[in-house]
Amino acid sequence: MSRSVEERLARLEETLYFQDDTITQLNEVIADQQRQLDELEKRCAASEDKLHSLMLLLSDDGGEDNGPPPHYL
Repeated sequence: MSRSVEERLARLEETLYFQDDTITQLNEVIADQQRQLDELEKRCAASEDKLHSLMLLLSDDGGEDNGPPPHYL
């Protein structure tokens, strides 16, 4: 092999190594972000459930007409 071909091959191998390393690092970042996103989705759903429960408690009158408060009688 001529020197220039060997140099080109060495540069290609070096480039491939760094690209593989970059892909591995990016994959780790994406996996971490997905875990964070999953956790935030769970927390958001739990907050929505709590808010819904509180809204039901605040709007629930028991379905009865309680009449005037006792101090009006």
